[in-house]
Amino acid sequence: MVSTLTRAREAAATVVDPELPMLTLADLGVLRDVAVTDGTVVVDITPTYSGCPAMATMRDDLVRTLREQGFADVQVRVALSPAWTSDWISERGRAALADAGISPPGPARRDGPVLLALAPARRVLRCPRCASDAVELISEFGSTACKALYRCRACLEPFDHVKEI
Repeated sequence: MVSTLTRAREAAATVVDPELPMLTLADLGVLRDVAVTDGTVVVDITPTYSGCPAMATMRDDLVRTLREQGFADVQVRVALSPAWTSDWISERGRAALADAGISPPGPARRDGPVLLALAPARRVLRCPRCASDAVELISEFGSTACKALYRCRACLEPFDHVKEI
């Protein structure tokens, strides 16, 4: 027999990101923990950045999904520490981004202090459509604040890139 905790974790792991629906919250690394305490399913999620407008929708989707799976009492908490990093996106998530025509982020982890740069970040990336590295930044802000907009010079197609955070 499958435990209540296992059922709750499996249900929560199916919820997709409202801005990147090709990714589950688990693949995005936003789903941090699922626990069952005194009959209450407690889910911890971490925003991709401060002020992420999708957090309320994520919470609502988690509550709805878990209730549909028979869990009457659901609590969703926001965990701010440690802060989310794009390094938490799973390999399956990175592949799903590329399959959807979105360039996945490169490594974000750095040792030591992070320097403040006022110019757009210089990224080494490839077009998710034709794999060319001849790309140019169009806008540091794409369809959402966590994405930048690029154009491929080879195939001339625009594409989003998930920023390294």
